[in-house]
Amino acid sequence: MKLIKKITLGLVVLFIAIQFVRPARNIAPRPSENDITDHYPTPPAVKQLLAVACYDCHSNTTRYPWYADVQPAAWWLASHVHDGKARLNFSEFSTYSPKRAANKLDQIIDEVTDREMPLASYKLGHPDARLTPAQTKLLTDWADGVRQQILAANGLTD
Repeated sequence: MKLIKKITLGLVVLFIAIQFVRPARNIAPRPSENDITDHYPTPPAVKQLLAVACYDCHSNTTRYPWYADVQPAAWWLASHVHDGKARLNFSEFSTYSPKRAANKLDQIIDEVTDREMPLASYKLGHPDARLTPAQTKLLTDWADGVRQQILAANGLTD
């Protein structure tokens, strides 16, 4: 019994100690001038969808849930945001080459259509990120329109 108490006490002390090791927050001091919505026509409904279903992991500003202050959840969230931004960052989209931008938009269409994005783990805590078929169509039609605009403006083909 003493061993179980020592292990429990050790785990409690460890849990408390890790609360002081915090990852940096993904909160930009000001809006990016390179955001996709500032460079390509984006209807308000699409901006709303991007904000609730995409931007937390794929932009320079994340809306953090309450559990983001509890370790190890904060580390897990920071890892997701880091990985998401590495794959696609809407806040820096206009810095992408035309070919890369068109490719990213094609990936968005595929992943949203296949329901790979938003991630299931994200949708658990963000029910507003569960896209309806109509929202999926709205988002993918917009992405395809921007993709076609980029291809045409740069003399690229599919």
